[in-house]
Amino acid sequence: MIHPETITPAYPGWPLVGNTLEFARDPLAMFTRLSQQYERVVRIEIGGRKQFVALRPEDVKYVLQENNRNYVRSPAFQVLKLFLGEGLLTSDGDFWRQQRRLAQPAFHRQKLAILAQTMVEEATTWVDEIAQQDLSKPVNVSQSLMDVTMRIVCKTLFGTDVVGRLDGLSHALETINFLANQMLLNPIRLPRSWPTPNNIRYQRSSALVDNLIYGFIANRRQTGESRDDLLDMLLNAVDEETGAGMSDKQLRDECVTLFSAGHETTAVSMAWTLYLLAQHPDIMAKVRAEAEQHLGDMASQPAPEAFRALTYTQQVIQESMRLYPPAWALSRMAVADDQLGPHRVPAGDTVLMSPYLLHHDPRNWDQPEVFDPERFAPDRSDGPRGKERHAYAYLPFGGGPRLCIGNQFALMEMQIMLGLFARVFTVETLPGQRVVPQPLITLRPKKQVLLRVNKNKIPLPLVT
Repeated sequence: MIHPETITPAYPGWPLVGNTLEFARDPLAMFTRLSQQYERVVRIEIGGRKQFVALRPEDVKYVLQENNRNYVRSPAFQVLKLFLGEGLLTSDGDFWRQQRRLAQPAFHRQKLAILAQTMVEEATTWVDEIAQQDLSKPVNVSQSLMDVTMRIVCKTLFGTDVVGRLDGLSHALETINFLANQMLLNPIRLPRSWPTPNNIRYQRSSALVDNLIYGFIANRRQTGESRDDLLDMLLNAVDEETGAGMSDKQLRDECVTLFSAGHETTAVSMAWTLYLLAQHPDIMAKVRAEAEQHLGDMASQPAPEAFRALTYTQQVIQESMRLYPPAWALSRMAVADDQLGPHRVPAGDTVLMSPYLLHHDPRNWDQPEVFDPERFAPDRSDGPRGKERHAYAYLPFGGGPRLCIGNQFALMEMQIMLGLFARVFTVETLPGQRVVPQPLITLRPKKQVLLRVNKNKIPLPLVT
């Protein structure tokens, strides 16, 4: 429905640079100010481009779902495309739809159940590794989580034959992520062909990743070996509409996307979750009691299906991702002129949406800054003042047709990791510790999360 046009308010900025400097300095604080000062849509200017910030969940739903074909990836995604290629995260249009159809079966529930055993095995090894550390000293949970999620994504994507090359691969991905963040925040971008130190580092890291992944693809095609991993599922995927499979380049792009997004976002979300639990010992105790009740004694390795009973643990993860959504901002460019309610969005301009903003807006949530896993209890769907909460007020994995294809993979992985961890350990913050978010490509802790990790001794009473 087209409404009579209303002049969209513009957030004050500086001549020439607009709001670029303020956004680069602290985008989360800027989003908070926008939500406090404006009702529905506000126009800002970043890097010389107009951005229409959608503040209401109903307008976000309109862009991501109801009129999604009018909105494509914004110019910001060109930076990610340099490395990710035409994967699901960066592609658009008919090509994206074909790739989504090809990749979707690999993430069906029955396929994920096959991968769950690998997650349990690697998470068990991770817990054992922590138990063998000197726990009189703080544990760097950020690095520990990066290591284990890298192992999990390697084994679920490529099988066991990648182990032994993780250090080089992890370093290469971290280098690419760091340089991509620099490119996103720096309006002056030198050509990638120029032999600058950063360009050389980027090219070497990209070549390492490409050589590894193309090698796995070539080996599978030549040997015809069958494995219960994601690469095997993608290799055998056939589009029902066209009968086509993926080329080596398409496989490479999807593998790199899954590889890059599949370990960092989970590791970051888990680091935030443990940090929050360290601040809330009462909630930590409930997670521990649930794990002890459903997963058995510490000496046993639970079956993957046992983790389905960890419903409170799942609520904790959901609430952690509300406070610290890894994808803190989303952007789409309008293909044709459109309107968000009475606000006109011209073709070629960008709509900026922030899960962080939606998750912290008191118009969507009661006491939004409070860590309260009970918000996600099965009988709760209320927002402020008892109103029904809008479905698009919570977007840790995006929304609409482009909802993250790996959302169930990530949730299952975190549930397994947190359940096994809580069965053995509790966590405490260090004196005077305060961890703040740093909005890069993902919403990372600004510093590595260091926690005091204590072994559980006396079993808690069972949860009833």
